[in-house]
Amino acid sequence: MFQSFGDIPKEKSIDNSIALLKEGYRFIPNRCRQYGTDIFQTRLLGEKVLCMSGEKAAEIFYDKEKFHRKGAAPKRIQKTLFGENAIQSMDGNSHEHRKLLFMSLMTPDKLERLSQITNVLWREKTRDWQGADKVVLFEETKQLLCKAACKWAGVPLQEEEVKQRADDFWKMVDAFGAVGPRHWQGRSARKRGEKWIQSVIEQIRAGKLDVNEGTAAYAMAFHRDIAGKQMDSHMAAVELINVLRPIVAITDYIAFSVVALTDHPEYQEKIKNADDEFYQWFVQEVRRYYPFGPFLGARVRRSFIWNEVKFHEGTLVLMDVYGTNHDSRLWENPEKFHPERFKEWTGGMFDLIPQGGGDYYKNHRCPGEWITIQVMKDSLGFLVNKVNFELPEQDLNYSLVRMPSLPQSGVILTNISSA
Repeated sequence: MFQSFGDIPKEKSIDNSIALLKEGYRFIPNRCRQYGTDIFQTRLLGEKVLCMSGEKAAEIFYDKEKFHRKGAAPKRIQKTLFGENAIQSMDGNSHEHRKLLFMSLMTPDKLERLSQITNVLWREKTRDWQGADKVVLFEETKQLLCKAACKWAGVPLQEEEVKQRADDFWKMVDAFGAVGPRHWQGRSARKRGEKWIQSVIEQIRAGKLDVNEGTAAYAMAFHRDIAGKQMDSHMAAVELINVLRPIVAITDYIAFSVVALTDHPEYQEKIKNADDEFYQWFVQEVRRYYPFGPFLGARVRRSFIWNEVKFHEGTLVLMDVYGTNHDSRLWENPEKFHPERFKEWTGGMFDLIPQGGGDYYKNHRCPGEWITIQVMKDSLGFLVNKVNFELPEQDLNYSLVRMPSLPQSGVILTNISSA
């Protein structure tokens, strides 16, 4: 299937897009393993593409002198997941300036406020659950995190619209690896979401909606770019959604956290009343072990040679996220769920990359990674220590073909009561 191309394998197929859809998260790892390489060339959607995996590849991938993000994300991804011309497609000083806007929301006091809001909502949610025959954790958590994100960000949200908004945020995420109905649902959700949030931005600017200066809504409404120009209201809405949507997406990790405790029951007692350090290990292992983002894209800024491989200017390069998080050179027994591995972890910038790698301020690493970890710890702690429930027989399997993946049943809970 491959023929030699210099020092790397080159796929002979006319186009490998169908294979990508059929193999999902394992598309890049399968080929790297089969050909004993960290880099190979393929063709996707008619374009020659280089695929890379591993810590060294990630370090190169986040070298801003070698790669840029402009033109890397296809329009189909921009029109669903990211929003068009958002921070994910920016480079250089403009990107660093915009990134400071997002990082200004990640201060300890603001993270603590989100933590408090999340815990209050979990208490309310579990009271609502009592007496219910069953609840689907994925659906319930999605709505809870939508409410938490909006309250924290200063975005007004009426109770009757929570489900629609939560569903729309998830549909934007769910369209990432989709074709057909899921993709078009993501596009429709993006249009509804941008229209709604743009109206919020315009109301804030007009003084019709009073929001705290420390909130994401205020920050996006009045942010000025590197030239001192205020973002137009649509762009401000796109970037505010890039705060809200990722918080709702943590739903997937929380569902997988419960799956982890089911698949690995030896941790059920360990996690109860464990200290913060053990919770940190556990959620990091969930983020490493379970599938979320399969890969990330960038384009070669200018031609260069790395490991005797020529990278030509403009070439699209995909960085293998899932495979790097399961790389046996980085993680002992990577297919084993083992939170204690993080006891000795030194916190490398290019080995654990479920939300990207590199420096938070200068690279395209997700600024919300700290939020993800904190919300996961809060939610898991509440589910383990503050509520009793049973997991009836159900299908908790997940697919490594579907992108993004999620537990098949959505995680059904029954016989719920306060602990």
